[in-house]
Amino acid sequence: MLQNNPELKSKIDQLWNKFWAGGISNPLTAIEQITYLLFMKRLDELDHNKQADAEFTGDSYTSKFSGIWIPPEYRGKDDSDNYAIDRRTLRWSEFKRMQAEEMLQHVQGQVFPFLKDMNGAASNFTHHMKNAVFIIPKPALLVEAVKTIDEIFEVMEKDSRDNGQAFQDIQGDVYEMLLSEIATAGKNGQFRTPRHIIKLMSELVQPQLGHRIADPACGTGGFLLGAYQYIVTQLAIKAGSKDLPPDEDGFVRTSVSAGLTENAQNILQSTLHGYDIDSTMVRLGLMNLMMHGIDEPLIDYKDTLSKSYTEEAEYDIVMANPPFTGSIDKGDINENLTLSTTKTELLFIENIYRLLKKGGTGCVIVPQGVLFGSGGAFKNLRQMLIERCDLKAVITMPSGVFKPYAGVSTAILLFTKVWGPKDKVTKPATEYVWFYEMAADGYSLDDKRSKQEGYGDLQDIVARYYTRNPETDADRTQKCFVVPRSDIEAEGYDLSLSRYKVDMFEDVVYESPAVILEKLLRAEVGDAGEQALTGVQSGIVRELLELRGMIG
Repeated sequence: MLQNNPELKSKIDQLWNKFWAGGISNPLTAIEQITYLLFMKRLDELDHNKQADAEFTGDSYTSKFSGIWIPPEYRGKDDSDNYAIDRRTLRWSEFKRMQAEEMLQHVQGQVFPFLKDMNGAASNFTHHMKNAVFIIPKPALLVEAVKTIDEIFEVMEKDSRDNGQAFQDIQGDVYEMLLSEIATAGKNGQFRTPRHIIKLMSELVQPQLGHRIADPACGTGGFLLGAYQYIVTQLAIKAGSKDLPPDEDGFVRTSVSAGLTENAQNILQSTLHGYDIDSTMVRLGLMNLMMHGIDEPLIDYKDTLSKSYTEEAEYDIVMANPPFTGSIDKGDINENLTLSTTKTELLFIENIYRLLKKGGTGCVIVPQGVLFGSGGAFKNLRQMLIERCDLKAVITMPSGVFKPYAGVSTAILLFTKVWGPKDKVTKPATEYVWFYEMAADGYSLDDKRSKQEGYGDLQDIVARYYTRNPETDADRTQKCFVVPRSDIEAEGYDLSLSRYKVDMFEDVVYESPAVILEKLLRAEVGDAGEQALTGVQSGIVRELLELRGMIG
């Protein structure tokens, strides 16, 4: 993992600093430009690997870099052949040898347009790359960036050989670390979900091959990637992979290619759906998934709370960390959303409920205010989760989980949709709710978020969730316990853990002041007798003697 490879972290910091010094100081712009270069490098490597595999197995493979490429604007013209470009020159391994000025012109004018057009005119990727621009301004910055990215890949390959970690996973770590540089919470309260929390949530919902999975506020695609990697790991285990070691968070995850047949890959690609209202995030999400082996991700630019988004009862699983503290124009809210509010954190949860098929599972991160907010919309939402859904778990998380981006206290809600929005509820769906108070997540809860010994509560949460029992988990003095629906109804559908937890206080017996003073005196003067003590005229001993006289 990246945290354990200081050389890799140092190289990524160097790359980041070069962009900063080269005049690209907006974090999101820098990430996007670095991503394009990483993507060019990875494309070349993947193509070389596929060619080598095809030669080894005797299969046929047509390289993306064989033949000629004609830019879209010249296609169909009589003189289009005059604009034909040898695809081989568009490879990273070819253009990186060019002189600085020539390289910048070539990458800007030919390689980047080829990248945008690579998947064909009908491609979702091509559609979202249409307005993308390559804005590295200086030849020297491009040369330095290309050199540093080559060094990063060398370190990744060495790490892969030395530690047996799948190269794709290290590539993902590098990309995730770059994404983490978008450190500031966006104006809509967006911030990246830590990977170990995504892994925990994937473990709780257990997505399966064939499930339709969505994230209605997907950002860079972390939850879709988490579901993808969970499914791939399960397929690898079914295919016979044994003794897979747990990762640094205690979860078993294996290479994205292990045990993945072409049919399974096609099913996976067609069942992962993401939406975001930030076009840059959509592009980053597309490239994130493509660099992890998903050739044509289904990530789209859409406001899933607006009237223009009409999907309903479409998905088996929805995982999300929707933006907090945002609000939406009242006139643009989808009329199918019934909560009387403009708060996005509430509307997103209702929307996730609507997006789920009956029997589908939602797993969503919410600010803890959602659990106890006293407004009508807050109460109505919680009542809906209790009555129309089987609310399985409320897992509160410490406020440091989202540092350095935000110190907000959050919780994970896990629920299954039972009654549709138009169904008459004949019996509330929730029988009881399992509460868990996460105290640690395996990382320090300060801004550094450095890895700690062990896994925090992550593995305990998974183990206890799957063995939860309303009869044996009734002790509310413990860190996790079960609360029946009747108690929650009696509390006005309050879902805050503190409402139900019983704190135990131990009686502490203190020594008497006289005994404490005697110990302090002995610490100062040892076994000196009373006569010697009374001869002391100044200092702490004199003051202690005076105190002893007062309480004597």
